[in-house]
Amino acid sequence: MSDDTFQGDAVGLVEAFRAGERSPSEELAATYAAIDSSDLNAVCFTDREAAEAAARTADISLPFGGVPIGVKSLTDVAGWPADEASVPLRHLVAAHTATMVQRIRDLGGAVLAAQTTSSEFGGVNVTRTVLHGTTHNPWQHGRTPGGSSGGSAAAVAGGVLPIATGGDGGGSIRIPAGFTGLVGLKGTFGRIPLGPAAQYGNLTVSTGCMARSVRDTARWFDVTSGHDPTDPLSLPKDAPWEPMLGTHVDALRGLRVAVVPDWGGATVSPVMWELLEEAAHLLIDDVGLRRVDGVETQLPRMGAAWSISGMISIAEQLKDHWPACADDLTPEMRAGLELTAGRYGADERAKIERRRMEVNQAMARIFDPSEGVDLIITASNPDVAFDADGPLPSEFGGVKAGQGNNGLLTFPANLHGNPAISVPAGFLDGLPIGLQIIGRHFTEPLLLDLALSVERARPWPLTSRSTTTGARLA
Repeated sequence: MSDDTFQGDAVGLVEAFRAGERSPSEELAATYAAIDSSDLNAVCFTDREAAEAAARTADISLPFGGVPIGVKSLTDVAGWPADEASVPLRHLVAAHTATMVQRIRDLGGAVLAAQTTSSEFGGVNVTRTVLHGTTHNPWQHGRTPGGSSGGSAAAVAGGVLPIATGGDGGGSIRIPAGFTGLVGLKGTFGRIPLGPAAQYGNLTVSTGCMARSVRDTARWFDVTSGHDPTDPLSLPKDAPWEPMLGTHVDALRGLRVAVVPDWGGATVSPVMWELLEEAAHLLIDDVGLRRVDGVETQLPRMGAAWSISGMISIAEQLKDHWPACADDLTPEMRAGLELTAGRYGADERAKIERRRMEVNQAMARIFDPSEGVDLIITASNPDVAFDADGPLPSEFGGVKAGQGNNGLLTFPANLHGNPAISVPAGFLDGLPIGLQIIGRHFTEPLLLDLALSVERARPWPLTSRSTTTGARLA
């Protein structure tokens, strides 16, 4: 037995439980010791008595039986804080448990070990708030793990928790996955229900996990996906993905792929793009994809409209506190509320809907089965992780990036509802970089197999503390 946390993937931990090499209670104790000694500031709440009871009675025959998991602070667990990582709402407690969390606990057998930090209201790509402080990237203290699922990413990549929930409304799974060397899948919109109190807002949010391996990701979706009547936009249950990993060789061969350095109008670090393009070429050769150049991939800008409409829900949550709470908010949230106040009316609503329609048309053209491509390969982030305390970078290498540059790479898949995955693709200056692969709706099994090809050909360290690469599929 080990006093340290398990440094393999979550599936490997379940296998260790079943082999009698570790026990859920011992793993949970090691997890809490790791949380207490960590300088990452990735965890903001623990419910230790309940977690210890769950670990003692864990059914290790279940898919995630006995595995201690982190739950992002923007995802509800009944009785846990529901503060949106915001000081004015710090008194709120969740009255219900999110459908995804309920399924991973009750159907998957996971132990809810800790609540992980996030950016305030999930609004920015850095996890630094007035309420919870600054969360650090385990690969380099002082750098950000990204956001908004930054605490989940830091804890999983830092060897504190084996797996944790994430949410992606504009890139908040893929961005931190890319910054911390994890697998981050944003499913087709509706793949995992948002119930039992679904609010759709921008119609861009998908939930999932921050994972160390492809098989962990597939198993997570197998447990948590499937229609729920409290979320009428959720999708029907698909055939299990984990047992089918690695079986789509024929389906992948010959697919048309565009390798796009400026996806969404983003500006990507030239040095990093050289590494990512090399990784893309290796994947194309390994799988037998067909690269197509000259495809028009320009997209309408939607970031401002997305921000304005998103701020409406935040303003509603803060209505009894704003503007008196202004000094208690992170700078980005305060500025966003001030900038968008009074801007959402009939004209703005019509503009937002028109822009979304234009994005839908452009994405449909890009992914047209007869004249377009089957896949887009691009970057997950415009550069390596920036300073943990921010501000969001405005330039790198002398190239102006703009504060929304991260989101430009990830927004399109949220707006159109496509599945997209961030896969570890190496390191630059000691920090992870991520390759983003985007497919048509409902093609997650193909994206997982592409990620599996990368994982098998160029295995990545599963945590920042790993001395060797992690468990491979048999």
